Amino acid sequence: MLHLYHCVSARSFRCLWMLEELSLPYQVHMLPFPPRGLARDYLTINPLGTVPLLLDGDVRLTESAAICEYLARRYGNGQLDVLPDDPEFGRYLNWLHMSDATLTFPQTLVLRYRFFETAERLQPQVAEDYQRWFLARLKAVDHGFTYGQFLCGERFTVADVAVTYALQLATHLGVEPKFPPGAAAYWQRMQQCPTFINALKIEEQAALRQGISPKPSPQIRP
Repeated sequence: MLHLYHCVSARSFRCLWMLEELSLPYQVHMLPFPPRGLARDYLTINPLGTVPLLLDGDVRLTESAAICEYLARRYGNGQLDVLPDDPEFGRYLNWLHMSDATLTFPQTLVLRYRFFETAERLQPQVAEDYQRWFLARLKAVDHGFTYGQFLCGERFTVADVAVTYALQLATHLGVEPKFPPGAAAYWQRMQQCPTFINALKIEEQAALRQGISPKPSPQIRP
């Protein structure tokens, strides 16, 4: 049985979605956000205090994109990843790494300096600057569909899961009205994915069952 440690609206949602996409048996353990401050016992399992954490027997992974790729490679039978001999391999890798390094990272700074620092350490200008930084990089998604409805043409891959989360987080941060047309259309398409919808339902149900707020983390703070 796979075990996923997850917070509502965190990057670990990518992993939850992948587990649903692959119809794998798993148990999801919900934590308050940020767990390193609000769930100190979790540090005995993951000293970083971050999510995701995926346990698969003796295998431990803590990076969301790596977990998604691991699940696809180990359990996907070629359904969701792209192999080196595929013409789309380079494009696939670029999107997969861009999802975190370019599209999610700046939003974590918005989260930190707009919501989660103490009052005296909040930095509204820093948050605004990194929100603009994110929107500037979102042009890559806006122009990313030279053919097909997915990032690798007509094929849904791990890259779509990873990049869609960045758009989901931006929506929680109130940035969706500023999405350029191509990115906005892609976000609308991805929200219709049955496994995306199901993962959201499972997240909410698991949170309520385990005594965790089902609200996205940016909405927890005033």
